[in-house]
Amino acid sequence: MTGSSTTAESAARPGFAPLSARWEEQRGFDELGRPLRDVTFCVVDLETTGGSPEIGSQITEIGAVRVRGGEVLGEFQTLVNPHAPIPAFIAVLTGITNSMVADAPSIDVALPAFLEFASGAVLVAHNAPFDVGFLRHAARAQGRHWPDFEVVDTAVVARRVVTRDEAANCKLSSLARVFRAATTPNHRALADARATVDVLHGLLERLGNIGVHTLEELQSLNARVSTAQRRKRHLAAGLPHAPGVYLFRDHQHHVLYVGTSRDLRKRVRSYFTAAETRSRMGEMIGLATSVTGIVCATALEASVRELRLIGEHKPPYNKRSRFPERVHFLKLTREAWPRLSLVRRVLDDDADYLGPFGSRGAATKALDALHATFAIRQCSDRMSITPAGSPCVLAELDRCLSPCDGSADAETYAGLVAQVRAALKRRPDQVVETINAKMDALAQQLRFEEAGVHRDRLASFVRAASRTQRLTSVTSCPEVVAALRDETGRWQVHVIRFGRLAAAGVIPPGGDAHQFVAELRAGAETVTAAPGPVPAASAQETECILGWLELPGIRLVHVDGDWTLPVDGAARFLPDVQERSVATVGP
Repeated sequence: MTGSSTTAESAARPGFAPLSARWEEQRGFDELGRPLRDVTFCVVDLETTGGSPEIGSQITEIGAVRVRGGEVLGEFQTLVNPHAPIPAFIAVLTGITNSMVADAPSIDVALPAFLEFASGAVLVAHNAPFDVGFLRHAARAQGRHWPDFEVVDTAVVARRVVTRDEAANCKLSSLARVFRAATTPNHRALADARATVDVLHGLLERLGNIGVHTLEELQSLNARVSTAQRRKRHLAAGLPHAPGVYLFRDHQHHVLYVGTSRDLRKRVRSYFTAAETRSRMGEMIGLATSVTGIVCATALEASVRELRLIGEHKPPYNKRSRFPERVHFLKLTREAWPRLSLVRRVLDDDADYLGPFGSRGAATKALDALHATFAIRQCSDRMSITPAGSPCVLAELDRCLSPCDGSADAETYAGLVAQVRAALKRRPDQVVETINAKMDALAQQLRFEEAGVHRDRLASFVRAASRTQRLTSVTSCPEVVAALRDETGRWQVHVIRFGRLAAAGVIPPGGDAHQFVAELRAGAETVTAAPGPVPAASAQETECILGWLELPGIRLVHVDGDWTLPVDGAARFLPDVQERSVATVGP
């Protein structure tokens, strides 16, 4: 390529000691991830006609150095014809003139050559968003796939390890002086890339002194991980590189935190070295004295175990899913004159239930939406088949059929109850139409706050009805067996009974799939049927399972029961509810 040059493999520049020699004393560390001495970096620098490709600025030069373990593996340099005049002040700054780039290749040619040079490496740049941003923009303009490069920004790393006493700022020129770079930055791409290499190596030496030895740890330096946290990384030493659940415990063996990961050791180690910005996690690490790992066959099994363990131990540092029992349901009672009731538990009483709701407030809003639609009685008294009471104010307002004084006969009231049951279980159109009409009427009267109240009630009801119908679709099935091929080509198999994960496994290579599934089903947990939308597990567990069942590529091996959703169910109203929820009612 015109204007390009490469250096032979392993050609180290004079005066630079390989990092492998500097790090020899660190080889005894029990490292996680990819040791920095084994990572191939491609340090890149660009010269351009301006500050942003979004305003038409173009690349005029690309310079890059490929290094590993402190040794230079190769260099890349090319001028680039921007097919536009180079501003005078840019020419003065870089020394690159219009005549110099006149015969240079265009970016259409230069970019593929650079991508080939950088292939398989970790990109490094000083102020990486600038350089990487230009390269990505050029790839997009060419309709070219941008490789999934990992990126290290030496400017960001320097802010963590270089003090103000050493350098007033983190400019490349300042850092080159601090680390005594062999090349002085001069706003030419290859020279600046060479200087950045020396800065990178100087930074890595310092990072080794504070316990950063892997690429994963380097990428996490935006977090303020204390020395005390780093010293506890030995707690992850006995954990395997396998999917599962981990439990942080204190000196009294109390569970502090429960989490899940596809790689137990890697994830737990990250708490001591990685980008953990949550202050609560830093506090938790300070209290932790041990970590227990539970290996799981699949990621789904790990997620389910996590939910169950959080519900069992209620760890103080887990914010979500700690109290799965703290839910509410709306109940359409089974009695002579049924009514809607807010309850905490599902009973085996043949009643119809809507939920679970995460809070009493949400349940109350849904209840108000139903009461605004149906003139079902709201009193809590049990009524005989032949009541002899007196009507309340709701009857006078035509908001109750008033069976208490005989205004409604049993057949008429039963028809109303059937409409309520249909809205709960199958088709919520009547509720949606009624509440929308009320909102529109209030908005026309400029009573926007009241309209907003109805909007929130409708949203709570539609979400609950959709959730209940989705949960019931699988919890009503005594057994569902499904399989999914994972990224390694193996088949993950799960046995779900009444919405609860009863067994999980992975068919071994060369194994008999039919025999494996039969044995997995035979050894699966026995799950007994119970009433309600979530009869055998928490709603979170069943929703986690549903998320897996809905993945592309799922194969249904066996279904006992009818796994169905109503065609005219509540889910079709969710987009409209979501749109209304983020909008303000009114002008």
